[in-house]
Amino acid sequence: MIYYLPMLVIFLIILLSAAIKICREYERGVIFRLGRLIGAKGPGIFFIIPGIDRMIKISLRTVVMDVPPQDVITKDNVSIKVNAVVYFRVLDPEKAVVEVENYLYATSQLAQTTLRSVVGEAELDDLLANREKINDRLQSILDMHTDPWGIKVSMVEVKHVDLPQEMQRAMAKQAEAERERRSKVIAALGEYQAAEKLSQAAKVISEYPMAMQLRFLQTLAEVATENNSTTIFPVPIDLVQMFFKKEKE
Repeated sequence: MIYYLPMLVIFLIILLSAAIKICREYERGVIFRLGRLIGAKGPGIFFIIPGIDRMIKISLRTVVMDVPPQDVITKDNVSIKVNAVVYFRVLDPEKAVVEVENYLYATSQLAQTTLRSVVGEAELDDLLANREKINDRLQSILDMHTDPWGIKVSMVEVKHVDLPQEMQRAMAKQAEAERERRSKVIAALGEYQAAEKLSQAAKVISEYPMAMQLRFLQTLAEVATENNSTTIFPVPIDLVQMFFKKEKE
C-alpha cells in the first residue's frame, strides 16, 4: 500500500489540476455536462468534473473586425469597391456557443452581405455625402440579425470607397465646372453691386456739380503721388463754359 501512495498522490494532483479552471475578468467559461448546457461561469476560479464536463472559453471584449473590399453596383449603376470595419462584443456567451457554430465567422459573413445590399440600394452621391446615414443603417441591420446569437454590434464604419478611374475623372471635371460657375456668379454679383454704387454716385454728382470738381482734384493728387514725368490735369467742363459765355457777351 505504501508503494501505491505516491502514484495515488500524483493521480489526485492531475485530477485536481484538470478540475480547476480559471477565467480572466473579460472571459466566461460555458460548461457542458454530458452534452447538456449547465451555464456560464467566471470570472475567477471554479471547478468542473474532469471527463464529464467540457468548457468553452468566450471573450467578452469588443472585437474589431475588418470587412474585406466588396464589389458593389450602386443604385445609379456605378461599379465601386467598398470596405468597412465592424465593432461588436458578446453579451450572452451561452447563446454565442449554442445558437451559432462560429460567431466570428458568422458575423463576418453577415457583415459582408449586409454591406453589399445596403450600398447597392444607395446612390453614389448619398454614399459619399451621407456616410453617417449608411453607417447607422448597417449597424441597425447587423445588430438585429446578431441579437439571437447574443452579440451586440455597437458600430459600423465604411472606411473606403474605391471609385473607377473614369468616375474619378468625371467627378473632377464636375467639381471644376462647379468652381468655375461659382467664380462667374461671384464676378457677376460684384459687377452688379459696382453698377449700383456707380448709379448712386452719379445721382449725387448730378445734384451737386461741385462734387465732380472735387473728384478731379482727388484724381490729380493720386496721379502726383506715383512720381510720373507727365501729369494729366483734367479741366472741368464748367470752367471752359465760363470763357465761352464771356466771348458771347
